[in-house]
Amino acid sequence: MTTVSINSSPSPDGRGEILTTMARAAIAREFGRAAGAVEHPDWLKAPGAVFVTLTQNGHLRGCIGSLEAWRPLGEDLEANACAAAFRDPRFPPLSAEELARTRVEVSILSKPEPMHFRDEADATAQLRPDIDGAILEWHHHRGTFLPQVWEQLPDPVEFMAHLKHKAGLPADFWADDIRLSRYTVEKHKEAA
Repeated sequence: MTTVSINSSPSPDGRGEILTTMARAAIAREFGRAAGAVEHPDWLKAPGAVFVTLTQNGHLRGCIGSLEAWRPLGEDLEANACAAAFRDPRFPPLSAEELARTRVEVSILSKPEPMHFRDEADATAQLRPDIDGAILEWHHHRGTFLPQVWEQLPDPVEFMAHLKHKAGLPADFWADDIRLSRYTVEKHKEAA
């Protein structure tokens, strides 16, 4: 399968194809299917944070990832591919029959940067649609949206309201001790 690179220039080293092929192969191994040899270049050994998103006919089928780099990129990729396929609590585990019609997308996250703001309006105004992913934290509540979510929620106010809801908070909630961070992604997905 070919890949499409988004939010990054196409890489001559085939990075996107390596990442999506590895993610698909990790899922296939869980079904006992032998996957062809996948190249493991040295850059996969560096720490990295990856989200793997699975879709079917344009609809979400699973999405799991890491917000911070704490293990080698290749390990994070394979672990999160399997988690997206089999342990996303919003969906039943992926079946072997579904794999062929499932599209794999890999997002490598930049290091999250804490945001500094006066109030909710200031925080919302600082978010860059189609560029920023966001992490919202308040006490034990935490939620994140990848930059791809802007496709469904292009209005920053609506984006923030849904992010709060995802974190388990009311859409109109705000507190002075809310923490926000933002990040960007290098995104690769299999061609349709």
